[in-house]
Amino acid sequence: MPFSVHHNVDHPVSLYAATKKANELMAHTYSSLYKIPCTGLRFFTVYGPWGRPDMALFIFTKAIWEGKPIDVFNYGKMQRDFTYIDDIIEGMVRVMDKIPEPNPKWSGDNPDTATSYAPYKLYNIGNNNPVELMHFIEVLESCLGKKSKKNLLPIQEGDVPATYADVEDLTRDVGFKPSTPIEEGIKKFVGWYREYHKV
Repeated sequence: MPFSVHHNVDHPVSLYAATKKANELMAHTYSSLYKIPCTGLRFFTVYGPWGRPDMALFIFTKAIWEGKPIDVFNYGKMQRDFTYIDDIIEGMVRVMDKIPEPNPKWSGDNPDTATSYAPYKLYNIGNNNPVELMHFIEVLESCLGKKSKKNLLPIQEGDVPATYADVEDLTRDVGFKPSTPIEEGIKKFVGWYREYHKV
């Protein structure tokens, strides 16, 4: 770590990871066959208002409000590169104006997985700062003004203990690096959640 777009990810250990890799491979194929410029974005643990209700932040918030226990995997020792939604959007908007071009130095003998002989490029969009899950929960508890009941569990099969995005290419190419701290992002999320759910 940190995970770089230049690292090989040809051996995924979950179906989720395999589908993400398959998407990148299909995009590269179109780019190669039809010369369609393709940019792939790898998001790191996105959170914030209007997010997916099956994600940890939504599940934890709802359970804590209702006084129900939360499942905390790897006994809370997981680390995630929590990235606030506004940073994801800013990265996407900036990358849209950066049309990928073929890499003239690309070689099949020593392939760079983030570029190609085709007009193809990958970027990580992540906060570049892994946070332990237990600290994430503590910040959420502070913003909610309520303590959680934790059901501490071992790591799930196929899960990774930590994620951490290398955003060097993003910073170099479009001049942007996500930076919203979880203290700020979770506070904004809780404000939105209270208003939206009328709690």
